[in-house]
Amino acid sequence: MSTGEHAERFTALRPLLFTIAYEILGSATESDDVLQESYLRWAEVELDTVRDTKSYLAQLVTRQSLNALRAQARRREEYVGPWLPEPLRVQDTDASADVVLAESVSMAMMVVLETLSPDERAVFVLREVFGFGHDEIAAAVGKSTAAVRQLAHRAREHVHARRKRYEPVDSSVSEALTAQFLLTAATGDIAGLVEMLAPDVVWTADSAGKVSAARRPVHGADRVARLIIGLFRMSGEQGRVEYTTYNNAPALNLYLGESFEGVITVEFTAGKISHFYAMRNPEKLTTAAIPRAIGR
Repeated sequence: MSTGEHAERFTALRPLLFTIAYEILGSATESDDVLQESYLRWAEVELDTVRDTKSYLAQLVTRQSLNALRAQARRREEYVGPWLPEPLRVQDTDASADVVLAESVSMAMMVVLETLSPDERAVFVLREVFGFGHDEIAAAVGKSTAAVRQLAHRAREHVHARRKRYEPVDSSVSEALTAQFLLTAATGDIAGLVEMLAPDVVWTADSAGKVSAARRPVHGADRVARLIIGLFRMSGEQGRVEYTTYNNAPALNLYLGESFEGVITVEFTAGKISHFYAMRNPEKLTTAAIPRAIGR
């Protein structure tokens, strides 16, 4: 057994394996744990018995991810307020040239994936994002090939019915629009802010009840605009906002003095802001600054 070769094969596939785990779990922190546990199991495998390293490791990581997802089901049921995925800082250029990959880690898609059952979610990710065969997926989720085909069909219909059409936005355009949004919000111009928002814009905040945040989604341009301007006024002179990107989308880091207070990911549709995803739960911000390599 060559631990060096084990490490080499695993490291080469790590971006893909991390992406599988993150899309099943919605947590970069838990995905790291899954990869660590998966590597320990992988290190015990006789490499001569492995015909396809990519398929083998994808199945291993999927099983570990499903175990972790099922273990936290009770905690998510008792969660206070909306549950959002952890913000994912994607390493530069990882997803920008791959539309399928970029959409698969977008906050909008991750939120839709949350509405699937664990098995449906794993099957959808492995089939639609990574293109694995039904037989390979069956081995990963412990189902028959026929059952996997049914799960794939059901999950695909479910996702297509709930997701918006994905619109990649040029980074320079999104940065300019976000800068305009910040300036408008900071000046308290409600009419100007409403003009930048889609009529059916939504503000969704995840705080787990640990810090102040809206515990239900806020709908409509006027209500969302007033909420945002209110937040700017409350933060006062100590409030500070930095432009960044998470989940391959424009985002804002929020600070109060030197304290990192949250992340707002911004979704654009047809040149208007259609959704704000505000992460305020301190537990989901601990590793937000760490860049992650993703792939498929």
